[in-house]
Amino acid sequence: MELYLDTANVDEIKEIASYGLLDGVTTNPSLIAKSGRSFKEVIKEICAIVPGPVSAEVLATKHEDMLKEADELVKIAPNVVIKVPLIPEGLKTVVKLTEKGIPTNVTLCFSAPQALLAAKAGATYISPFIGRVDDTSWDGMELVSEIREIYDNYGYETKILAASIRGPIHLKESALRGADCATMPISAYQQLFKHPLTDIGLEKFLEDAKKLKW
Repeated sequence: MELYLDTANVDEIKEIASYGLLDGVTTNPSLIAKSGRSFKEVIKEICAIVPGPVSAEVLATKHEDMLKEADELVKIAPNVVIKVPLIPEGLKTVVKLTEKGIPTNVTLCFSAPQALLAAKAGATYISPFIGRVDDTSWDGMELVSEIREIYDNYGYETKILAASIRGPIHLKESALRGADCATMPISAYQQLFKHPLTDIGLEKFLEDAKKLKW
């Protein structure tokens, strides 16, 4: 399973990348706006840190404008993935980008039929928003299972990129249900390392280590 960081904070990306456990990065206009920096500047710096896929979202909502923005974004670095909202104009754009061999990430997916349309359009990734689905009293994990079954039924190669991951349980369930990738904020990523028994065990080991001769 590929693990991505959902952020535009370069320092956070450098920290997780230093572990050797970061496969890619997803960004969006809201995250980049928080940085107060130029959109293209941030994407370029992230792509230089992370060799894996970096999702950069178009800002336009019209097909022709999306294509123009995508053409500019792919010039930034070879690992840029064009992130497109799951709307008719967006999927129309995905079809054209796929024909050009440009990878895409279809975002704001909240249902299995939406995911089916994205796969038919040729999307490289589909991003179901697990946490946000849970927030509406629906089951985000069931959505991952439904998408996995549909894709397997028809041989779609679109990767399921579980998004809006809130913590270790979301990640575990996404992995068990067959998501190909997961993206999360640094707070959720850091939780993956933690378990109270690990802390207790380490404390005991360190106490015993004081009695040893090296």
